[in-house]
Amino acid sequence: MEDNKKGQAQLNIELSEELAEGKYSNLAIISHSPSEFVLDFIRVMPNMPKAKVQSRIILTPQHAKRLLQAMADNIKKYEAQFGFIDEPEQPPFPPMNFSTPKAQA
Repeated sequence: MEDNKKGQAQLNIELSEELAEGKYSNLAIISHSPSEFVLDFIRVMPNMPKAKVQSRIILTPQHAKRLLQAMADNIKKYEAQFGFIDEPEQPPFPPMNFSTPKAQA
């Protein structure tokens, strides 16, 4: 194992084949409580009355803020390499009933 430049231990991250395939999501619902952020990633299909949560990620507020910063940094790098990400105006979603409970501690 190489010596880490900052003297910290190296972290080995495992990714199973199933997780490596990923899940498609075209909608995210974010809720929060004083102690956590809950990110529900959902796949909504046309003409389907139901949508299924593909993955739920629960983060501390500190990790949520780091994720926000990392996403902003990656979008900036993406746009520098591939060009501006266009956000065409879309009509608002029709009212959806996801029966999502409000996050509580």
